[in-house]
Amino acid sequence: MRHDAPSLPTHLLDRLRQVRLLALDVDGVLTDGRLYFQADGDEIKAFHTLDGHGIKLVQGAGIEVALITGRDSPMVSRRAAALGISHLHQGISRKLPVLQHLCARLEIELGQVAYCGDDMPDLAAIHQAGVGISVPGAPGYIRRHADWVTERAGGHGAVREICDVLLQAQGQWDTVLDTYLNDQA
Repeated sequence: MRHDAPSLPTHLLDRLRQVRLLALDVDGVLTDGRLYFQADGDEIKAFHTLDGHGIKLVQGAGIEVALITGRDSPMVSRRAAALGISHLHQGISRKLPVLQHLCARLEIELGQVAYCGDDMPDLAAIHQAGVGISVPGAPGYIRRHADWVTERAGGHGAVREICDVLLQAQGQWDTVLDTYLNDQA
């Protein structure tokens, strides 16, 4: 069974083939953007398991993953650790300089980055990344600057959609699918 890359413009698929780093905002991208607080002040976040498995799949294909978020949350630290994400940057108001520094450390260009965000602090990173991505719940002025807006909402499989498209664009989808079809995962 063959599953080809989605019907994205050819120039965008060409750029997706070059991606070596998937950088993500957290609130509004990996979560639905809502903040939940318990009576004692502890914060609760909900993460979609499909997103987490997608992250594991792209990591297995050799794509680095980074989280760059404006908030500082123990829940995000736990989720990053559970997914094996070592590039975790919290409490970041200016995300592009962090992304540029990370690119230098990884010895890659910004053109080799796919960045997904949903709000003003993400705008420069969306604009400068090789593939700037946003989600349907982002304000229109953010979505207009993105190369691609996912069909799935943040916290509801948007990151999995990105991961699947990356694997398809890079010609790795059939290998991933065969691994699971043959129960070798």
